[in-house]
Amino acid sequence: MNANDGGPYTLGLDIGGTGLKGSVLDKSGHMIVDRVRVPTPKGCTPDQMVEALAKLVKPLPAFDRVSIGFPGVVRDGRVVTAPHFGTDPWRGFPLQQKLGDRLGRPARLCNDAEIQGLGIILGHGLEVVLTLGTGVGSAIFAGGRMTPHLELAHHPIHKSETYNAYLGAAARKKAGTKKWNRRVLRMIDIVETLLNYDTLYIGGGNAANVDKSKLPDNVKIESNDRGITGGLRLWDDTVWQSARDIGHGGEGD
Repeated sequence: MNANDGGPYTLGLDIGGTGLKGSVLDKSGHMIVDRVRVPTPKGCTPDQMVEALAKLVKPLPAFDRVSIGFPGVVRDGRVVTAPHFGTDPWRGFPLQQKLGDRLGRPARLCNDAEIQGLGIILGHGLEVVLTLGTGVGSAIFAGGRMTPHLELAHHPIHKSETYNAYLGAAARKKAGTKKWNRRVLRMIDIVETLLNYDTLYIGGGNAANVDKSKLPDNVKIESNDRGITGGLRLWDDTVWQSARDIGHGGEGD
């Protein structure tokens, strides 16, 4: 495939704590096939993850390059933290290079919430993205540019509970959706006080469970598919250079 038939084509991969998702995007960022999803292997080691992703993409059409969203801190193409998989075996793992080599295509790696944000933001003012899934992801953009990563998930929000413990998938299941929604509103109030954002976007798999009727006007619910489609923008050289300037992006091609 090439630019003459809608390419270059980008494989967008969204690594989650419970699911691995992917699809192939055309040059406009549209999925050319429905996304595929498989459960994330439990206790997944780095090498197991690479092989699981390679298996995931086998039924997908050909692609020219790869964008990878990872649920943790990444820097210079390597994993810094992997809270859903156990950080110790992951620390320093060059996921960008390893997966690119395994798939035989150039790859670029970024935090999953930041990739989702790239697929959402309009580039006006201070925009914040929070993803509600297995845990809580966060990304902040100023004038359309990434800012240094804030790992909000591990910050206390209620007594000794972190955002992950208070608002993650396990918390919703335990507390029930009604009580969990009250927690979401509390989170919104705190993040607004903390950042004074212009717009807050809520994505992730559990965004579908948020009660939209009680949200402030500047809070928007977004499709979880943005975690895949946002991957196209990692191949915008201006975006990628911005990511590299603050240590998010690796060398890449």
